[in-house]
Amino acid sequence: MNQKVTISPAAAPPAVGPYNHGVRFGNLLFSSGQIPLNAQTPDAPFPQDIREQTEQVLKNMETILTDQGLGLAHVLKTTIFLTDLAHFQTVNEVYGRFFPSDYPARSCVQVTALPKGASVEIEFVAGYPE
Repeated sequence: MNQKVTISPAAAPPAVGPYNHGVRFGNLLFSSGQIPLNAQTPDAPFPQDIREQTEQVLKNMETILTDQGLGLAHVLKTTIFLTDLAHFQTVNEVYGRFFPSDYPARSCVQVTALPKGASVEIEFVAGYPE
C-alpha cells in the first residue's frame, strides 16, 4: 500500500482543527499530536495533574492504534511536547508504565503553549507488521 490513507477513529476524541488523527502511508502510521481530551467529554476542562493528562494522552494514542489493529508495541518513535520541562520525570514515570520495555525512539521538548491549555502533547510514528 503506497497511497495516503487518513485515519480518524470514531472512538477517539474529535480533532480540534483541520487535521486527521493519523495518516497511513505504506507500512507507517503517522499520528497527529494527542492532547488530554477525553472522547466522552471532549469539552470538559483537562485535569490539572500532569500524571492524569499524560495518562489520557497515552490512552488516546492506544485508541488510534487499536483502531488500526496495532498496539503500543508497534510504536517506533514518539515526540513529547511539554509546557514545563519540570514535569519531565513525572511524564517519564507514566510513559514507562505504557512502554515498560522495548522503548520507541523519543524526543521531548518544551514549548510555550499547547492547544486548549494542555500541559502535554504526544505524537507518534508506528509501523504495521508485514
